[in-house]
Amino acid sequence: MDPIRNPYAPGAGTRPPEMVGRDRLRETARVALERIRLGRPSKSIVLVGLRGVGKTVLLDRISEDAEANGIIPLRIEAPEQRSLPSMIAPQLRFALIRLSNREAVKAQAQRGLRALAGFASALKVKYQDIEVGLDFDPEPGLADNGELETDLQDLFEVVGTAAEAADSCVALFIDELQYVAEDQLAALITALHRVAQRRLPVTLVGAGLPQLRGAMGNAKSYAERLFDFPEIGPLSREDAKAAIYRPALCEGVEIEPDVLDAIVDRTEGYPYFLQIWGKHLWDVAESSPITSESFPAASAQAIADLDQSFFLVRFDRLTPSERRYLNAMATLGAGPHRSGDIAQVMSREVSSLAPTRSHLIRKGMVWSPSHGDTAFTVPMFDEFMLRITSAAEY
Repeated sequence: MDPIRNPYAPGAGTRPPEMVGRDRLRETARVALERIRLGRPSKSIVLVGLRGVGKTVLLDRISEDAEANGIIPLRIEAPEQRSLPSMIAPQLRFALIRLSNREAVKAQAQRGLRALAGFASALKVKYQDIEVGLDFDPEPGLADNGELETDLQDLFEVVGTAAEAADSCVALFIDELQYVAEDQLAALITALHRVAQRRLPVTLVGAGLPQLRGAMGNAKSYAERLFDFPEIGPLSREDAKAAIYRPALCEGVEIEPDVLDAIVDRTEGYPYFLQIWGKHLWDVAESSPITSESFPAASAQAIADLDQSFFLVRFDRLTPSERRYLNAMATLGAGPHRSGDIAQVMSREVSSLAPTRSHLIRKGMVWSPSHGDTAFTVPMFDEFMLRITSAAEY
């Protein structure tokens, strides 16, 4: 098997060779964005799911679909410890400059650039990481109060007015949205609420871990009426098989059915893991058709690959107390687990572990499916913890 022809694409946000099982969500997003462009009521969309389910890939594909239809997509990733204003200001500048090139909306777009100048200047004291080129002097009184919640509403309104005049729509595509601080998330929700009330074409297509639903509800109680939260999960069994055998067929290689079944069983249908197993299966196999004889070695290599990259990069960010907590969870299985059961494994009181649990939620390592429950956000992380550690080490 030629490794140069290996069709599988395991990577952070790397589009797989065969994107299956997501067509309905893409169409839902397309309809929502087109309705918003036309001034029709429609909710913003926030994709939620565990690590490895393909949220980033789907977000990028929806963004590409939108741009092909004349919508202005602004692609943003929300890293930890960075403010929302610093992330969106440069992107909004890009959108306004793009709109200002259209003679019919030049005046509205330039007013938007003046609003952006006031917004950045007024908030620079509080959010010192704002770095954006200022093309015009601020317009006094426009988005320059120095309060994010108020100023972001004004800014979105001016941007929306320019987009409306251009028969377009400005769509913020924000990945890892769970890392946005609650007060800044509240400001974003409020601003989107304002433009939705005015039927202006500014919207959000976001993505994040499952705790994002609760975080947005905590930030603003009406968030559930403003957003749709489609849950992105593992692929169905048939779609998971297709994600493996179709790319191989395109290279003239067949995979025996029992191998496909074994891969789906081992990966549980998670798209990222499917790509990892597909890559190593191809590299191990000697010829077509690929048989079950290749699966054990491929599986061992896939697990080693995950341990050294996907899992380890998350493990390395943990403190010793956080590692002990996750190890206790792992001894109980994949989860979710009751907080009391985890505390019992650690011979601790539940209340004493609450800060550790909160830190792990903020880091995106665990989430709470229901009150008092804790689950891993990374599939198979329980197996990884058991392979490399024990509570005695910490």
